Amino acid sequence: MADDDKKDGQEMSEDEKLAAEWEAAMEEAGDGDSDGDGSAEAGGDDEQARADEWAAAMAEAGDAEEDSVQAAPMEEFGADTGMATATATAGGTSPDLDVILDIPVTISMEVGNTQIPIRNLLQLNQGSVIELDRLAGEPLDVLVNGTLIAHGEVVMVNEKFGIRLTDVISPAERIKRLQK
Repeated sequence: MADDDKKDGQEMSEDEKLAAEWEAAMEEAGDGDSDGDGSAEAGGDDEQARADEWAAAMAEAGDAEEDSVQAAPMEEFGADTGMATATATAGGTSPDLDVILDIPVTISMEVGNTQIPIRNLLQLNQGSVIELDRLAGEPLDVLVNGTLIAHGEVVMVNEKFGIRLTDVISPAERIKRLQK
């Protein structure tokens, strides 16, 4: 048993122990299947070779997992980090900011809105008119992920609708609106 737990004078890994157990079980299964014509012995050699291949593969997989897994250092973000750090790099943006700049956002334009009971909503059909809370000619709201960031007017760009920003809301005002 001491020989089973050690291999070339070194402790066996869990994977190697498991492979050895499987190998022993395969040998026992091969001994019980012998029908006297030697076919079990030939099958046992194939099974032994297969077990050896599995043991080698399991050992390699265990070694690869140990080598490839490394803990990533965590950065502390405090009040002193921010735009000063972001603009301090040669490209004008830090690597952390580059990740954020690639996140997609949804921009939508809101002509107006209204609230109606579900009963009236179910009665709508083609040609129905819904009265909105805005006057004709008023600027549209520009929303990014549902947050108001600007106002603008509709324009045509290459036969498609676009919006010309007429008033961009300051970050301080956006924060005030979020706190309400």
